[in-house]
This record gives sequence, C-alpha cells and structure tokens, in this order.
Amino acid sequence: MKVLVLGAGNVGRAIAWDLREEFDVHVGDVSEERLKTVSEFATTLKVNAANFDELVEVMKGFELVVGALPGRFGYQSVKAAIRAGVDMVDVSFMPENPLELRDEAERAQVTIIFDAGFAPGLSHILMGRIWQEMDELKEGYIYVGGLPKEPRPPLYYRITWSPKDLIEEYTRPARVIRDGQITSIDPFERIERVSIGDFEFEAFVSDGLRSLLESVRADRLEEWTLRWPGHLEKMKVLRELGFFKPEHVDNTLDVIVPLMSYESPDFSIMRVIGKGTLDGEPKEIGYLLYDEERGGFTSMARVTGFTAAIVSRLVAEGGCIYGVIPPEILGMRIDTFTRITQELAERGITIERWENAPPGDS
Repeated sequence: MKVLVLGAGNVGRAIAWDLREEFDVHVGDVSEERLKTVSEFATTLKVNAANFDELVEVMKGFELVVGALPGRFGYQSVKAAIRAGVDMVDVSFMPENPLELRDEAERAQVTIIFDAGFAPGLSHILMGRIWQEMDELKEGYIYVGGLPKEPRPPLYYRITWSPKDLIEEYTRPARVIRDGQITSIDPFERIERVSIGDFEFEAFVSDGLRSLLESVRADRLEEWTLRWPGHLEKMKVLRELGFFKPEHVDNTLDVIVPLMSYESPDFSIMRVIGKGTLDGEPKEIGYLLYDEERGGFTSMARVTGFTAAIVSRLVAEGGCIYGVIPPEILGMRIDTFTRITQELAERGITIERWENAPPGDS
C-alpha cells in the first residue's frame, strides 16, 4: 500500500519511520532540508500544502494519507483527502471542526480520523475508554505535558513542535464542560500547581477537548496542559502586551523561539482521570503515561507519531467505518483500544491503569 505522510518535521519523521517496513512510504513537505532527514527510509517529494489543487492531485496517487502538518493546514488537508477520495489520519491541531465534513466523507466513502496524536489523540482514546467503563461519568480531567528534562531560563520550555501551534494554545479560548454545559474560558484564567509523582508543575486550561465536548457527557470535563514553573506567567505577560496578536506573532517568535531551542532530552507525561458511578457505587478510573526521548526521536515525536502510525494501520486494514471519526471512538471500542495500547507498549510507551488512587502521587 502506498502511504503519503504530509510533513517531514519531528512527528512526520517518526510516523514514516514506524510505517516504513510494512508500507511503501512517501513523505511530502515544502522544505527540501526537512525532506533530507527522512530520505534514508522513505521516498520524498516536494509538496506545497498551501496549494489545495496541488494537494488533491498529489493525494490521488496514494491509498492512505497521514497528516503531520501545522494546524493551519489541517482542515484544508482533510478536505483535499475527501476530494481525492483517499483515507486520512491527521494529527494537526486545526482550529476548525472536522466533524463538519462528516457528510462529505461518507459520500466519498473515505475514512478520516482526526486528532490522532498524543493530545488531542491518545488523551481522547483514554477518556473514551473511561467513559465506556462507567454507568455515568460525572467529572473528567486530562493533565498533559511535553517538557524538557533540563529546562533553561528564561522560559523553561523547549520547542519540539510547531511554534505557532504552541502560541495558539495560549490565545485560543479553552472550551470546557462545567455544570453539564459547554463554555469557553480564557486559558490563563487560572494558573494552578499540579503534583504528579515527584514532579511539580504549573498548569493552564487548554482547548484540547475538541470532539470530546460532543461525544462524552459529563458534569465537568477539562484539559489542563502542564509546564515547568516560571513559564506561564511570562507567556501571559507577552500575550497581555499584544505580542501574540497576528500582526506581531512572527516577530515575537523570532525572539522567543531561540530561547526555547536548545539541547535537552524531553519527556511526555499524561494523567487522565474519570470520576463517576458504576453499579450504583462511586468509581474513579485513571491512566498514567510517562515516556522519555530515545531511539533518535523526541518523546513528543514518539507519543504523537507512533500513536498516529498505529491508528493508520487500523485504517489501512479497513477496521474503521466511512466518515469523520473522532479518536475517542477508538477508545470506546475495546478491540481498537487494546490494539493501540499494546502496540504502544511494544514501542516502550507504557500506560498504567489505576482505580480510586493515582499511583505515585505525593
């Protein structure tokens, strides 16, 4: 099967590497320099994702497309896949709602699985499994972060993904469920301290629930993104001073990206908690993931790219219906949930399940 991976960045490279032995993998990107990083294990081609017609024509030559582009190209890429009549798995943090394309995808008889990375993605798969295991989910919380093990001042963060998508997290209103209703709040409305095991983080509410807002019923549902202490207050000040406005953000990134570009191994951490009832009794179920950089890939590339690659195999095997499918559906199905978590474990990404008491909390 011919597979096209769109995007030769850290995540796209991990996806292509993971699929290389089972598929005829091609990687498309506008940057020839990035394409060189994948040329040893994939066929490369120059593709301009900003050109919709070009994207459609390129996609027609493949049986499956895996999108690993920045969020601003995500929705257009999904529309191009539907126009080309090809299945697609996408990890971009697109601001649009791809579920709006559900009818078009069904008519074209293609399968689109969006947000199939780490968070959103694996976070939704875990929350979907929790929701399925309970009679009623009252509260759900996702705590997630990808961080350097050796943070450096002044921003205590290392860039391992799209810088513009990072800023989007701080500027896009965060949609949550409170009192059973969807509401939007300022991501910096409240900065909290969060302890997970021996780690002490600061956290802000982020707009990562996305399709969970429609597919999971709860009284309260929130995603919190984790950062090392000292980062968020500085980013909040920059936002308040207008440095993240569209007309200024490119200049701002020119200044702050070098401050977040340095050598340090990274790690990924996620805790997903659901509180509700089962058989009339209170029930709490949770999952804990911790992963470190290894094998030539950042941890963020591993947890995002390998998750997308595993989901891509499910689609390639015809294991998913036509239409636009949110990732939590894969968690609600025990067969796909088991497949994904087992294959992640084979890649050294282990997920610990617990009930009623989070492991290792201080």
